[in-house]
Amino acid sequence: MFHSGTHKVKETAMKAMVYHGDGKASWDDVPDAVLVDPTDAVVRVDAVTICGTDLHILRGHVPTVDRGRILGHEAVGTVTAIGSGVRQLAVGDRVLISCISSCGSCRYCRRTSYGQCSGGGGWILGNRIDGTQAEFVRVPFADNSTHRVPDGVSDENMITLADLLPTGYEVGAINGRVRPADTVVVVGAGPIGLAAIMTSQLFSPSRIVAIDLADSRLDAARKFGADIVINPDRLDPVAAIADLTGGLGVDAAMEAVGTAATFELAVQLVRPGGHVANIGVHGGPATLHLEDIWIRNLTITTGLVDTYSTPTLVDLVAAHRLDTSALVTHRYPLDEFERAYHEFSNAGETGALKVLLTQN
Repeated sequence: MFHSGTHKVKETAMKAMVYHGDGKASWDDVPDAVLVDPTDAVVRVDAVTICGTDLHILRGHVPTVDRGRILGHEAVGTVTAIGSGVRQLAVGDRVLISCISSCGSCRYCRRTSYGQCSGGGGWILGNRIDGTQAEFVRVPFADNSTHRVPDGVSDENMITLADLLPTGYEVGAINGRVRPADTVVVVGAGPIGLAAIMTSQLFSPSRIVAIDLADSRLDAARKFGADIVINPDRLDPVAAIADLTGGLGVDAAMEAVGTAATFELAVQLVRPGGHVANIGVHGGPATLHLEDIWIRNLTITTGLVDTYSTPTLVDLVAAHRLDTSALVTHRYPLDEFERAYHEFSNAGETGALKVLLTQN
């Protein structure tokens, strides 16, 4: 599998994290990743992480994921094979694998809405095709769906740019229309919420408020730029935001959990004319109280990340304007994926933000 070209090679065995349904996944022997299409690359996975979306898959919230699917959509690795149609990559290149694949030519890709790619891309890794939580991965549309890792930038710094930082930036800060001197609230201080806090600072808001039930995550929110933290078990967030803003409400509210209660809270907290940016992955319905909000001129956005911002974020990390390494709190060898899932899924007790798994 280490040769260029599109010819088929004999399948051998590699290890991967395989979804089995009913909340189960395990580190199994699977056939090696191989080239299928001319625009493919095969990448050796050097560093990979687990996303909150993977936990939603295990909970049955993503019906497009079939049993037997290799999970994962974020990784940094080394190119080991390229198809005959790949022009921008070479064997040996160190690359970031984007969570979103882009055909580059459909209507949506031409508008940089890569998440909605109608040419076979979008969020497919670890969803509709086998993903990155493996020793090797096939990357479709490799020229458009990878980014070279700049010299001097570690895998640990890069891994958060596959999904986490672009999601917080695009679906949170940009969709939320954060502007200088705004008051911003982020409901949920998990990894995505922290990414939204970090990237919102690029727009110079006057105050960022983080809301979460876990004190460990509120502590992390302070470290990543939150000015005020609220634990709803001790303080009513609606009353606290009213006091903070003179009864007006926040300019931008971001929902970063994916439950009905947190979405409805975000809507409650925003001022007339403000923006609600839903980032969380929802596994069930939420009530939109139009009887209360129709008169308030709210803008509510949803979104799958497009990753059009990834080159900008890579430049910011390479220039040391963004330091993402502190988001990685737990590290494991690649063959301890099952333990890493356990630690990440119990983040309230373990304090896990992002877990990093690397080749031995």
